[in-house]
Amino acid sequence: MDPATLDQRLAALERRLAHLETLLTNLRQLVERSQVNDDSVKEGIKSWVTEYVSLRLQQLVPETCEHAATPEGGGGPVLPGTAIRCTDEVLHRLGRIPIPFVRQMVTQKVADAARAEGTALVDVAFFERAATF
Repeated sequence: MDPATLDQRLAALERRLAHLETLLTNLRQLVERSQVNDDSVKEGIKSWVTEYVSLRLQQLVPETCEHAATPEGGGGPVLPGTAIRCTDEVLHRLGRIPIPFVRQMVTQKVADAARAEGTALVDVAFFERAATF
């Protein structure tokens, strides 16, 4: 090989190596600047997971699961799924209805009638009158 060609090739190789060295130095500086604190990463992930789970729970839990306010006039039994007070005998009669959706329909009809008439306490007489279809 010609010595002039060999010198040119060596000079080209040295330029490439110098360029590669510059790139590696820049890459090293970039890595050193972006070193991450493991604890802060863990805390960030924990915070994100907590917010995500909280958001999903708010979406999944219906608002209707909140406890209803205590019915006026104090405690005592109420018609299932409502805040309307009733007697124990009314609850017993509702419990004797064997088909759940029919029991729910009767409860709803009695509750609607009690609200419409402003009845504070559903007794057996009111129940028998309101539960007839």
